[in-house]
Order: sequence, then C-alpha cells, then structure tokens
Amino acid sequence: MRDLSRLFSDRAKKFRKSEIRELLKVTESPDIISFAGGLPNPATFPVKELQDISSYVLKNHGKEALQYGTTEGYKELRRVLAERAYKDGIDATEENVLITGGSQQALDIIGKIFLEPGDTAIVGLPSYLGGLNAFRSYECNMVGIPLDKDGIIVDILEEKIKELLKKEVIPKFIYVIPTFQNPAGVVLSEKRRKKLLDIAKEYDLLIIEDDPYSKLRYNGESVKPIKSFDDEGYVLYMSTFSKILSPGFRLAWVIGDEDIIKKMVIAKQAMDLCTNTFTQHLAYEFIRRGSLDLHILKIIEIYKPKRDIMIKSVEEHFPEGYSCNRPEGGMFAWVTLPEHIDTEKMFIEAIKEKVAYVHGKAFHVDGSGGNTMRLNFSYPSNEQIEEGIKRLAKVIEKEMKKK
Repeated sequence: MRDLSRLFSDRAKKFRKSEIRELLKVTESPDIISFAGGLPNPATFPVKELQDISSYVLKNHGKEALQYGTTEGYKELRRVLAERAYKDGIDATEENVLITGGSQQALDIIGKIFLEPGDTAIVGLPSYLGGLNAFRSYECNMVGIPLDKDGIIVDILEEKIKELLKKEVIPKFIYVIPTFQNPAGVVLSEKRRKKLLDIAKEYDLLIIEDDPYSKLRYNGESVKPIKSFDDEGYVLYMSTFSKILSPGFRLAWVIGDEDIIKKMVIAKQAMDLCTNTFTQHLAYEFIRRGSLDLHILKIIEIYKPKRDIMIKSVEEHFPEGYSCNRPEGGMFAWVTLPEHIDTEKMFIEAIKEKVAYVHGKAFHVDGSGGNTMRLNFSYPSNEQIEEGIKRLAKVIEKEMKKK
C-alpha cells in the first residue's frame, strides 16, 4: 500500500499517542487487574432511569432531540447548568455556558483559540495527560509548576512568571485541576485559589479551571471553585457529566466570559456543528427530575469504600520507602517510590504479574516523575483492588531489592 505520510502537515507529524489510551489496549486481557484507566465504574450508571427518560424524551421531544441543535448547546440544559453553578458561587447565565463533546473537546478548542506555535502555557507538575496532549497538538511550550499537598505552589508559579517575562515570554494561560487533581489527587486550598486569581489579575493571564471531580467528595469540606472568586472574567471554568452520570454521553460544559464563549462556539462549528442533541436532552431531564444530586450520592457510596480499601491495602502490603496520598475525593491515588525506581520500566514487570498502572512520567512536561505512579480505584472491584495491590507490592519489592 502506498505511503502517504509525506502529505501530513508538520503539526500532524508532531502528534503523540495518549500513553493512557495505549496502556488500556495492553490491559484489556481479562486476567490483568488494571489501575491504569480513569474509568467510572459501570455499576454507577443509572441504566433503568435513563431507559425511562429516553422513552419520555422520544415521546414528548423526539423531533427536537433527534435533530441538529445549536452549537452553543441545548438552551434548557445550559440554563440549568448556569443555575447549578450559581449554587457554587459562580455568577453565570446560559449565555456564559457552552456544551461540548466531553472535556477533551473543550481542551482542544481552548488550545485552538489561544495557542500559536511557540506560545507558552503553564501547567502543574504533574498534570492531566489529556490536557497536555491537547495543548501539545498546537505546538506550544509548556512550563510545569510543582504541586504539594495543597495543590500548585503559587509562590513558585509567580516566580516562574516573572522569570518568563524577563525573557519577554508572555504565558497565555495557567491550566489547573484544583479539586482532586488528576493525577495527584490533591486539593488546591482556598487561600491558594485566591492567590492564583490575584496572580492572574496582576499579570493579565487566563486561568483554565478543569473541574471533573469536585462533586465526588468522600470526606473533608468542600472548597469553592476558583471561578466563584472571579468577577472580571479571568477564569474559564470546565466540568463534565462523564464522572457524575455517564462518560458515554460525551457531554461537558464550559463557563466563561461571553466573548471567549463566542469565539469557542465559532471554533466548535468547524469541528462538529453541535454536541449530541439527544444526550443533552437526557441529561437535562435527569437534572429536571432532581435525580442528579441523588445519583452523585450513590456514586460516593460506591467509591468511598474502594478508596479506603486501596489505601488500606497499600499500607498493609507495599514495602517501606513509598509515599501514598489519601485523597479526600476523586478517582485516583498517587504513589511516589524511591528515586532509583523507574515506574515506566517497572510496568513491564507489573504486566507479567497481571497488574497495571500509569507511570508518572507521562504526567510531567519536564520529564520528571519517573518514580511515581497513578492508581485508579473507581473501576476495579473491591476484591480486585486488594489482589491487585498485593501483586503490585511484589513487583515494587523486587525493584527495591535490585538496588
């Protein structure tokens, strides 16, 4: 077959595969216990209720739900999302809301409208791989700022911004996942959220606030979104139905300044014209019936014990020399091993023991994090979590002995 790769654009030639998506192919074997994906547990999907809602929507709104929709999204869904955001302190109307085909599309649109080749974006060390890949595809440079238990370290962030400005490099935006960060699981403190916003104002930068997990809180007190402190349009807020209803819906939303939303709408029109109209109607009806908040409580009832089982199993079986956070919510635990252990190389040994994870280097734009790993606890069964941690502990113990 003829090789037409010479026709690819320079941009396309620089595309990278998603390491997580590639890992999922390796872990498809049924005898492998996988902590690699960021998958919701299918037991949380409200299948029966969505069957009833689907019938209702088709019977009463079928002609509209099966038709093309506006690029902005179904008006009633945008309205209720703005109302729900208001309860979290975000002042928005439906005109500030854009419905997208999952958060990944939103991240891609953000890259498309803000980034030129050679531009600079600021991200966390570590940070969400999907976001990093979306921004990389627009040929930008990414500068990583380390995290601690309270999230991105804003003092280091400000120093880095000053350093960049001295070199006449003006960052386009700061990308953060402030609540139950993917992959590290940490929560940006309220003090730092306010400081981060102050920094954005001081240096006239945009904050991209990615918030897929905040409703999945198992203990501790909620922290308001960064967007709730923003009264000048410096924060572009994102959230999704993927973790609180169904990833198969491919529904997410963005809340921001009307001028930014309008520009995102134009960019989206070149992608897909409109987001899935039928699933937008289903999501709206699910909210209208008062089902979403009750459903989130059911998800928490399933995930909290899984989190507890994973942390307890790690404490019981991992050899000395590791550290592991105890996330107050979300879907991930973050493990740091002794510096001489390379979790990317160790993955091969883990697969031999029929257990999988995501190595931490994938989440670091500076190539660091080689001794870290992300473990997902939402998807595997409780029994698989216990057995998988035992298997992983054996692998880690062997690696430690090699030194």
